[in-house]
Amino acid sequence: MNMIDRAFGVHEQALGMRSQRMEVLARNIANADTPQFKAQDIDFRSVLKDAQVGALQTTHSNHMPTDQTESKNGLMYRVPFNVAFDGNTVELAVEQAKYGQSAADYQATLSILENRISGIRKALRGD
Repeated sequence: MNMIDRAFGVHEQALGMRSQRMEVLARNIANADTPQFKAQDIDFRSVLKDAQVGALQTTHSNHMPTDQTESKNGLMYRVPFNVAFDGNTVELAVEQAKYGQSAADYQATLSILENRISGIRKALRGD
């Protein structure tokens, strides 16, 4: 792991995953009127857990194995409150709220990365 990877930490991967989640939510909103469309979302916690490879490994044959049933990319189908008559599971108000929250999370992660980059620049300039 080089100095840049250590400086950015998990935030670099988090920014990519937040961007991918916003794409999934935008796809849900765009398909709100598509018959049989199933709303999806990304489980950020499971993806973050996968990003921390090696954090939880069994060291003995009697240890319990970790659960590997979750998808690798964290993509899952959302369970709606009400299903439309045409089988569509997109609830527009829920998707818009989740998209707004995801955009705020994206901005927060971006701000953290900008602060880290600013700190590296100051260190390189000798400020």
